[in-house]
Amino acid sequence: MSSIAQTVTEAAAATIKERIHQGVYPVGSLLPAQRQLSDELQISRASLREALSTLEALGLVTIRAGKGVYVARARPAHPQRWRFADQVSLPDTYQMRYALEGFVARLAVVAIGEDDLAPLEENLDALRVALTDGEFETAARLDFDFHMRIVALAGNSAIETILRNSADIMQESQRLPFYQRELVLSTHREHAAIVEALRSRDPDRAGRAIETHIVAAAQRAGVYFPVPATPPRP
Repeated sequence: MSSIAQTVTEAAAATIKERIHQGVYPVGSLLPAQRQLSDELQISRASLREALSTLEALGLVTIRAGKGVYVARARPAHPQRWRFADQVSLPDTYQMRYALEGFVARLAVVAIGEDDLAPLEENLDALRVALTDGEFETAARLDFDFHMRIVALAGNSAIETILRNSADIMQESQRLPFYQRELVLSTHREHAAIVEALRSRDPDRAGRAIETHIVAAAQRAGVYFPVPATPPRP
């Protein structure tokens, strides 16, 4: 499946899930007919079926052959739990990453060479495989390694020490967003955008790419926090 088709499928699944959360489609109710729903969401029937299969994997709907799709529950069957709540809050973790990693990405652009991009691209390929196969622990380790490679390129040993000493917390914050199954490849696409930003040698673009990724990952984990407005570029 192409990345564009995947994005359409993810968007459809996210829309249906949000309607279930809001009670537009109550628990126990029958979803609109697939023809009606595909027309309404402006996607193909094949993409809609894939979106519904994703929601079924989450436990939100039940697909009954010949009868339709029923809403099974209002929330995913796999609730997210922050294992480090006694040490630091999940919002604080994402805010720390936003502040530090956006800065180091801007530093890394200055130091990065063409040879430094190859390991990041290899990591991207491995991450896609892990996410597609549902190997979320492996994906979290790859995610951590991707970010720490950029931190190492920045050359700020103090920041690198802080983040490496928080490795377990970092990886947990990277694993939680993966349980949004309909958005599971979002991290891969966002990492690809980071690599392209680094390749452009544009510090602001690289910093914004990582900051955008961290904000989006936080939202997939159910965390929303205010971020400073980006000043207009001269």
